[in-house]
Amino acid sequence: MSNLKTLVNQLESYIANYEKVNLTVSQSSIGWHIDHSLMVINGIIDQLKKSNPEQYKWQFNWNRIFIQIINKIPRGKVKAPKVVQPLEPATAALLISKLEIAKNSLVDLETLNANSYFTHPYFGDLNLKKTIWFLNLHTNHHLKIIKDIAHNV
Repeated sequence: MSNLKTLVNQLESYIANYEKVNLTVSQSSIGWHIDHSLMVINGIIDQLKKSNPEQYKWQFNWNRIFIQIINKIPRGKVKAPKVVQPLEPATAALLISKLEIAKNSLVDLETLNANSYFTHPYFGDLNLKKTIWFLNLHTNHHLKIIKDIAHNV
């Protein structure tokens, strides 16, 4: 859990550079990647809170197993679902607002049932432990892109 908090703090450290773009790295700005990452964190934690832990059922999933083995999301291979695609350009104020929601949501994670879950479009149902794994993986994936944009401009 503390690793996810560290990653969120790293996202925060790039808010000042939200307008930077490097088309050789990504078509999107640093702000877009921060916004998307925060939308994913906030949306998933919200789904965990709304889930019924009694309905969680583990199922084998090749996509999840493969990504767990390589412990990396390949760049440019998957498009973000529309629900977590920012609709308008990021602003510092918007990012700070979403960041505060994420920080509060991370505190809530510690109180959830181990079988709280959300349904990932490629990995299926992920319980709390697997969800935290995914949030770390996903946030780190976008932080790597952010760092590449920031350091190659």
